[in-house]
Amino acid sequence: MKKFSLAICILASLVALAFQLKPVKRVAHTFKASLDTPSLINKDSLTIRSRVNVPEGYKRVVYAKGSFEDYLRNYKLKPFGSKIINYDDTEYFWQGGHIGILEIPVPKNGLQQCADALIRIRSEYLWKNNRKDEIGFNFTSGHYCSWNKYAEGYRPKVNGSKVTFNKTARVDHSKANFYKYLNLIYMYSGTLSLYNELSEIKDVSTLKIGDMLIKGGTPGHIVMICDEVINDQGEKRFLLFQGNTPAQSVHLVKNLEDSNISPWYQLKKDAVIPVSNYTFDSSKFVRFK
Repeated sequence: MKKFSLAICILASLVALAFQLKPVKRVAHTFKASLDTPSLINKDSLTIRSRVNVPEGYKRVVYAKGSFEDYLRNYKLKPFGSKIINYDDTEYFWQGGHIGILEIPVPKNGLQQCADALIRIRSEYLWKNNRKDEIGFNFTSGHYCSWNKYAEGYRPKVNGSKVTFNKTARVDHSKANFYKYLNLIYMYSGTLSLYNELSEIKDVSTLKIGDMLIKGGTPGHIVMICDEVINDQGEKRFLLFQGNTPAQSVHLVKNLEDSNISPWYQLKKDAVIPVSNYTFDSSKFVRFK
């Protein structure tokens, strides 16, 4: 009986050991795969372009120097490992979905949320390139609010869905007033207004840097393409960044679905696309005017 019991114990121990070794084997395979896959991240680099390497077999799509595409690709980043910080200086609850923080301040008023962050980046590019007359966005009500009119002293009077503009302030074309204008846009615009205002890109083969994936709503969400590569077969991959709600650091996101090519994404029409802590479906691609 003792010998039989001893044999049972030995057999049970061997079975337990076998189950313990299986995860170790999987970990070993994962570790070997990570060694075989060249790193796509340069941790000591401080721009989007230099932070992320091009996947094997791809090359960056060329854009003119000074273009919006070139501006986004070379956007400055904080040092690698910087955390996502909310507008109230607290840390965002999840820090596992990004590989870079953009050098863009987050106002303490909490207004600069996901769509607002991209509106700011677009507006700052137009400002820096002396294209201020192109700065303007629709409110969710559909009423257009331009920087030029705001600078001339026109302010909106909002009564439900009715909006009128009247000259109630002095002329002020300063940069400080420009950021007051952006705060106004943050209040009355968002993913829903951009979803309705901007034309849909129906041919995904024409996607380029600066285009956005958007789900309009309250809440909705939006991300922007900030780099683009292509291979000899014409297949493209893209980098994405996002703001978020609550207002927080704008960040370059990982591809959590495909670690072998992360942070690059393959973008398809009508696909379910998980991006960091949000999953897009029934969404569309749009482009600033």
